[in-house]
Amino acid sequence: MMKHITIIGGGIAGLTAAYYLQKQIKEKHLPYQVTLLEASERLGGKIKTERRDGFTIERGPDSFLIRKQSAERLAREAGLGDQLVTNGTGKSYILVDGKLHSMPQGSFMGIPTQVKPFLFSDLFSLSGKLRAGFDFVLPKGEPKEDQSLGKFFRRRFGDELVENLIEPLLSGIYAGDIDDLSLMATFPNFYQLEQKHRSLVRGLQQTMPKPKTSPGKKRSMFYSLKDGLQSLVEAIEEMLDDNVVRKNTVVKQIEKAGEQYTLTLSDHRTIRSDAVMVATPFNTMKKMLGNYDFVSSLEDMKATSVANVALAFDQSAIKEDIDGTGFVVSRNSDYRITACTWTHKKWPETAAPEGMALLRCYVGRPGDESVVDLSDEALEKIVLSDLNKIMKIEGTPRFSVVSRWENAMPQYGIGHKAKVDKLEKDIAENLPGLFVAGSSYRGIGIPDCIDQGEAAVEQILAYLEN
Repeated sequence: MMKHITIIGGGIAGLTAAYYLQKQIKEKHLPYQVTLLEASERLGGKIKTERRDGFTIERGPDSFLIRKQSAERLAREAGLGDQLVTNGTGKSYILVDGKLHSMPQGSFMGIPTQVKPFLFSDLFSLSGKLRAGFDFVLPKGEPKEDQSLGKFFRRRFGDELVENLIEPLLSGIYAGDIDDLSLMATFPNFYQLEQKHRSLVRGLQQTMPKPKTSPGKKRSMFYSLKDGLQSLVEAIEEMLDDNVVRKNTVVKQIEKAGEQYTLTLSDHRTIRSDAVMVATPFNTMKKMLGNYDFVSSLEDMKATSVANVALAFDQSAIKEDIDGTGFVVSRNSDYRITACTWTHKKWPETAAPEGMALLRCYVGRPGDESVVDLSDEALEKIVLSDLNKIMKIEGTPRFSVVSRWENAMPQYGIGHKAKVDKLEKDIAENLPGLFVAGSSYRGIGIPDCIDQGEAAVEQILAYLEN
């Protein structure tokens, strides 16, 4: 008898699951059918590329980590191995007190792995450097189930290193306040390093792999694709059978009905399914499963809003150019931008035609999320005003592209991991055959979501084969 598997949500986690399920079904001749339901008119979630006048503009993420191998593997399976490109590795900067400071060499997520570059950096005061050095003598922290990233790092290094270096880097990843974010859900490896080695610096020095490249040459850490990350979404969609994807299809409710599930759509039609993967944001999942107390009693997950503004120029318009790939902005700054990527330098092969420049600026720091609601023109004006305090730009851009992501960045609050562990346990006990995955749960990066999609495939197949 044919069994039906339904995936709700066509972001990269759901797409990954659909692809690998279809592959396994065909290879093993399994009597299963896969359907992917996407509420919007397009697949890919936050992965979205605009190709315009020879420019490749990422409206969401622009890359994925090389060291997390699942994304590269999926790209190669999708026939895009020859499209993979690595990032340019010029200088990067931190904007503090209105001045760009070179990122100190020898660091991991802002934590020193080499002491000398930090001692000679003008990014920190003498007292800030001395306080950061306490990491070598402080005892390890008391064992805790969880704590905030900010509290953990402030204890080890003091406020100055955290606010001028660690916070801008980590906030750039999670678009949140590190004093509210969970250590164990974001960087549990730092907690484990402290517990094992006491000093984070010494722990990193002993555990970080030695660079394979020659001295002075930075190693590329990120991959992208020549035609933009959306080409991965398009390639996977192309490989899915014609009857798999249903767009503009909103699931309102999921209910267990005997051995199957009934999915009620917004137009009141229903779908019966033997296994379900919910790859939507947490709060959407909660609404669909609102009939179940163990789900409805959960607190909503906070999600922040961010925007980015891509500006295309003739290179000649940039009168005071900077040798590097971009900068992040200190939390204590009065700038409204939080970071800027010189995209044509970060992705020299793909981002912009010869003689052109592409700058991508980000807005929407904690406490300034309302900036996302401003008009395109107002956002462009804010970005240009901030940029001109740092680098002289003549005239207006050839064009700009504003991308808003409202309530789109899940915030892993303190206790997040325990909350997800309990949710998955309760689902396994009360709703066997239903699984959750995606950026709301166990990692927000593209490889993290792909990993979750792959794990869901194994869980679904194991469930159906029992």
